[in-house]
Amino acid sequence: MPVPDGLDWDLWIGPAPYRDFHEFYFPGPRWYRWWDFGNGTMSDLGSHRNDLPFWALKLDAPLTIEAGGPHPPHHDIAPASMWARYTYGERGTDLPPVTLTWYQGSEKPDLWKQGKIPNWNEGCLFVGENGMILADYGKNVLLPEDKFANFERPKPYIASSPGQQAEWILACKGEGPQPLCHFGYSGPLTEANHLGNVAFRAGKKLEWDSKNMKFPNAPEAEKFLGRKYRDGWSLEV
Repeated sequence: MPVPDGLDWDLWIGPAPYRDFHEFYFPGPRWYRWWDFGNGTMSDLGSHRNDLPFWALKLDAPLTIEAGGPHPPHHDIAPASMWARYTYGERGTDLPPVTLTWYQGSEKPDLWKQGKIPNWNEGCLFVGENGMILADYGKNVLLPEDKFANFERPKPYIASSPGQQAEWILACKGEGPQPLCHFGYSGPLTEANHLGNVAFRAGKKLEWDSKNMKFPNAPEAEKFLGRKYRDGWSLEV
């Protein structure tokens, strides 16, 4: 297709392998489905939806990652439906090991399929020994509801944010408090999301050595951790 006026297609492609322009890539949000450009829903909405458990449970680098979905994985495009499961060790002295599972598209938790929890379109389900919390960014509910009908919720203790764009600008200017999702937090969160896609593409359960960025049990999967940049592009660190 002809490149639209005003679009530098070579620059838009950036370090990814070159391909001719097509309206299915740009404009609009569809570009993110390609492995070369955006890594799909997991690496898009994962940064938002996994934020609640990552923050509440003080998660960092996972110990293992496994994933499933359409098989074999498509060579170019991330799946519309998939799941990914992470295991984490103890965090400090008061947080025991925990398992986090991501469900996307037609993949749903068994409790959701069985109608044992409210069938929200999206949200995070925290499953404990004595009950559950179902939450998103606008609402939350304690389950089973009759058991916690008289529960007195704690008062809000996190300072109100001026908004993510305002936090970013203030941080760039060296003003205001540290952003809530600073790089020390958002970096490991984003890394974990990408690892879910790596496990999906590798087709096996992976053990993660976060310090050395290696898979001790599956070095062949490390090819999905990076790629060769297109001629004329490099990463300076």
